[in-house]
Amino acid sequence: MIICCGEALVDMIPMQGPNGGLRGEQVYAPLAGGALLNTAVALGRLGVNAGMISGISTDLFGELLVSALKDSNVCTDFLIRSPSPTTLAFVALNDGQASYTFYDENSAGRRIEEASLPMLPDAVSTLYFGGISLISEPGAYSYYSLAEREHKKRIIVLDPNIRTSFIEDEKSYRARLARVMALADIIKVSDEDLDWLVPGQMEQADKVASLGSDSCIVILTKGSEGTTAYLPNGKVLSQAVPMVNVVDTVGAGDTFNAGFMAKLLALGQLNKADLRNVHETAIQEALLYAVQVAAVTVSRAGANPPWISEL
Repeated sequence: MIICCGEALVDMIPMQGPNGGLRGEQVYAPLAGGALLNTAVALGRLGVNAGMISGISTDLFGELLVSALKDSNVCTDFLIRSPSPTTLAFVALNDGQASYTFYDENSAGRRIEEASLPMLPDAVSTLYFGGISLISEPGAYSYYSLAEREHKKRIIVLDPNIRTSFIEDEKSYRARLARVMALADIIKVSDEDLDWLVPGQMEQADKVASLGSDSCIVILTKGSEGTTAYLPNGKVLSQAVPMVNVVDTVGAGDTFNAGFMAKLLALGQLNKADLRNVHETAIQEALLYAVQVAAVTVSRAGANPPWISEL
């Protein structure tokens, strides 16, 4: 089982024209979102036994999030419910690229405490972290504590998915990310994330080498330029992306992560013992599957990962 640990929020998506307001003005439609929820949904739709750990409100938006998880066959047994409000992310789209304005003060996701984290069954092989849930306290520390508690017996996957507009204390955030990266078995970063994590005039390969531990697999995504995997043995693997008509990139990285983990799981490599000695052909297969799954998501509006039947 793969469990996604982090934010589930409501994306407020702009709408105009016939579906807009009474006078044709722009209005917003609430849709389930958040990097970790998107990945959980994608895993569920790909037929993976997936669950989620997140602080979820009991308000109407929280019920929308729970329904979205259940509708995609994601286990909701590990959710931490509270009456605190749901995080809202208002989305602006510019040529298909999304930017976000977050409303997260005292939210259900942000307020989870270490003591409320669930104990996990042996069936859980992998914990996936990242997104804005690693930024704000106390939730950010709680997620780090979960990774630290579980990393010796479960695979830890991290996608920082940097949102600079959300960061209030950059020094603390960088320190926390460094601690989580040191625990991670797999780190996925975009080229933009990498430049923020390791600023300065350095080659990409040198920047990648500075991330994580010596045994960590690092995946670098570069949009239409494809993706590259850097293995602990020094091997570097590349994968081109399919040519598709891009509608928008919302949820593309989240779907990529789901595809990569789903294929490694199907190949029997997503466990501590086998991942240490994983063959490069398995990584190449996982990269190919990941870009194929993500290509479907970018070809349609919003974070709408494909069902396995669509592949």
